[in-house]
Amino acid sequence: MRGRFFALEGIDGSGKSTQLELLARRLEQAGFPCLTTCEPTAGPIGSLLRQVLTGQIPCDSRVVAPLFTADRLDHLLNGENGLCRAVERGLTVLSDRYYFSSYAYQSVDLPLEWVIEVNRPCAQLLRPTATVFIDVSPELALARIAQNRERTELFETEDRLTRTREQYLKAFELEKGREQVILIPGDRDVETIASDIWSTISTFLSPGA
Repeated sequence: MRGRFFALEGIDGSGKSTQLELLARRLEQAGFPCLTTCEPTAGPIGSLLRQVLTGQIPCDSRVVAPLFTADRLDHLLNGENGLCRAVERGLTVLSDRYYFSSYAYQSVDLPLEWVIEVNRPCAQLLRPTATVFIDVSPELALARIAQNRERTELFETEDRLTRTREQYLKAFELEKGREQVILIPGDRDVETIASDIWSTISTFLSPGA
């Protein structure tokens, strides 16, 4: 049976990485073999992007957006651990970020419709079974970042995160009808959020779903 693909989204500090780990554990316990992954990837393009995000390499936003798409296409298609092949093999794939991250983050500086179009080949190759968006306020997100990290990244300012969250919501509205998006309030305790995510994700796991 073809596997499922779930993308976890949210502004930096939303807690999505923690929730991805908890969801993967729950899926494995329920008998669904999992592959967990993230974007940017650890590949050559993803490594370049991480240097851009940490300010080591200056790069124009019109260059950054296509780089994210190139990294994503390699994530989908590479022969060693490509996501398309993993889903075809029946694995349940969980990704910490996917193309909605590009829609939200890159469209702060660029037209949203252009960013969506640049990522169209990715959507045509593999559209998520569902995208889980963990919604938190920028203030809470920044407090979590300050508590858990020594260094912030390029997009981790209150103004930037506020605008990014707004672009997420705009993209969800624009792609309504094509995308299955689940909004989860992220300002609660970890266990409650995990329970909410599981209760929604589990509905997509039956053979006929």
